[in-house]
Amino acid sequence: MKMKRELMNALKKAVKFGDFTLASGKKSNYYIDKYIFETDPECLRILSEEIAKMIPPGTQRLAGIELGSVPLAAVTSVQSGLPYIIVRKEKKEYGTRKKIEGGFASGERVTVIEDVATTGAGAAKAVKTLRELGAIVDTVIVVVDREEGAEENLKKMGVSFVPIVKAKELL
Repeated sequence: MKMKRELMNALKKAVKFGDFTLASGKKSNYYIDKYIFETDPECLRILSEEIAKMIPPGTQRLAGIELGSVPLAAVTSVQSGLPYIIVRKEKKEYGTRKKIEGGFASGERVTVIEDVATTGAGAAKAVKTLRELGAIVDTVIVVVDREEGAEENLKKMGVSFVPIVKAKELL
């Protein structure tokens, strides 16, 4: 319980009130500044422990979505001992031109880690990319669920949506 309270206190520091346009294009009177909690070492430690507990059995690799959830995937990789990959939002147009960075083999069971989800579009795109490359993806773990459709949208793809915190708990 102490850890949950510490985590909630750290996450509440990331909530800002005002007029915001979210990545989904939706308007909101609050914004969760993920970089506040993703750059705080104590919050990252607590998050890595919480996320590691939620990783489904059989997971062979974690995936972080560039840029926001990469720190979460990295610290959870250290905590869990599972390797991780980075899913690019767009294929880079130079070098290796990959959509996935890091070691990865077709047929691996991958759990996606997301920071904040509204509609789940970013997570859904990452799941689609990973599946196209042969990964088995059936779980997305998210730090904060804004409760605006992400769970339902991912469920349509056959993906379990596992939030650590729901927005109503932070507001």
